[in-house]
Amino acid sequence: MVSVRVTKLRPSAKIPKYMSIGAAGCDITACLDDAPIVIAPHQRVAVPTGIAVEIPEGFEIQVRPRSGYALKKGLTVVNAPGTIDSDYRGELMVLLINLSDDAVTVEPGDRIAQLVLQKVQRIEWVDADTLSETQRATGGFGSTGLKDTSTPL
Repeated sequence: MVSVRVTKLRPSAKIPKYMSIGAAGCDITACLDDAPIVIAPHQRVAVPTGIAVEIPEGFEIQVRPRSGYALKKGLTVVNAPGTIDSDYRGELMVLLINLSDDAVTVEPGDRIAQLVLQKVQRIEWVDADTLSETQRATGGFGSTGLKDTSTPL
């Protein structure tokens, strides 16, 4: 288990929590100072959470949609998964988008997203004149499907 320090920026803020013993993500709630937010169809909104965190170096927190919110209300995280870097100390905001054709109301205290702590591996970029050969080569999006089904990969 990794400890992450959290600060409530407003009294009504809630510390994220796991909703079951096997949950991969902690639910995070909207901190709206008792005033709901109405999100119009296809509108994007930064929803405040009322908390700031201190993520250990070498980790990130990913902000992911809640499947129930997406299914029932059509709300999802715009930049899923969003990344909270270890050196960020400001208020966590969840960027929601309403994909439905109806306005959706987010109430104070609604569980709006989930947070997952992930280890981050830093990249050392190596400038190279050539790259190794692969079967896929330069094939882009959708190019990994089998063209000749008689040849196993």
